[in-house]
Amino acid sequence: MKIAVLSRNPKLYSTKRLIEAIEQHGHEAIIIDHLRCDIIMDDSGPSIYYHGEKLQDIDAIIPRIGASVTFYGTAVVRQFEMMKTFSAVSSLSITRSRDKLRSLQILSRNGLRMPKTAFTNFSKEENKTLQLVGDAPVVIKLLEGTQGLGVMLAESNKAAKSVVEAFEGLKARVILQEFIKEAGGADIRAFVVDGEVVGAMKRQGKEGEFRSNLHRGGSSNVIKLSRAEKSAALKAAESMGLAIAGVDMLQSKRGPLILEVNSSPGLEGIEGATGVDIAGKIVDMIEQKMSKKRRKVDA
Repeated sequence: MKIAVLSRNPKLYSTKRLIEAIEQHGHEAIIIDHLRCDIIMDDSGPSIYYHGEKLQDIDAIIPRIGASVTFYGTAVVRQFEMMKTFSAVSSLSITRSRDKLRSLQILSRNGLRMPKTAFTNFSKEENKTLQLVGDAPVVIKLLEGTQGLGVMLAESNKAAKSVVEAFEGLKARVILQEFIKEAGGADIRAFVVDGEVVGAMKRQGKEGEFRSNLHRGGSSNVIKLSRAEKSAALKAAESMGLAIAGVDMLQSKRGPLILEVNSSPGLEGIEGATGVDIAGKIVDMIEQKMSKKRRKVDA
């Protein structure tokens, strides 16, 4: 098979590991910068040109779409899908997961536990909204933030009101979220591939930091998930329609609470913590899906 990794940076750990895994499985691997793709639509059908050349004979793609280029990146993934190229992660599921508000609405509809979250359009009603979330401290998140950026902890209702007003002045949308004190500045990242948790790690924020993101200086170690945590991770990935997902959870007194479901989870932290060949698991999934596809065509 010819498998393309959609990535803007060939030097990234995740990109390199996926290329290695594809080649180790005996397939041809290529890297395509999705921002350099031209999407062509005419009466001959959908096509994609890359550096002026028409892309052909690509059997499958593995999208690694950054949050800042979600719109164009998912358009490229969707074009591949229109060309009947298998995508390890669907364009629709990427779009769902990148919209933080929409993803939380989907998780809530599917009965998944999460920190109580509020979103409002009425700046004069912040105090009432805060009361619905609970007493301070309260977490304030930018809807467009990633890797822990745009996430703040307001220690009092007055501080929370000031932060919300400041962001509203900048026309930035935020959500208010219950602070889970017993989590102790740590969270769990469960890596799901094709309906199976293939690895999990616990991430601990550095001292004085409530955010546990490794990009913010946190540390990680392998963890064995409880039955409830594994079930929550699988249900969260399924509800978002993601065949590959990084599910972030908090450990709380009332059980695992889902924070976020990531459609392009990094491989470096999880492979380093668990020692599991996650990239190989992804290629295994593609082989199985493509084999089923061929059997259907032949039947």
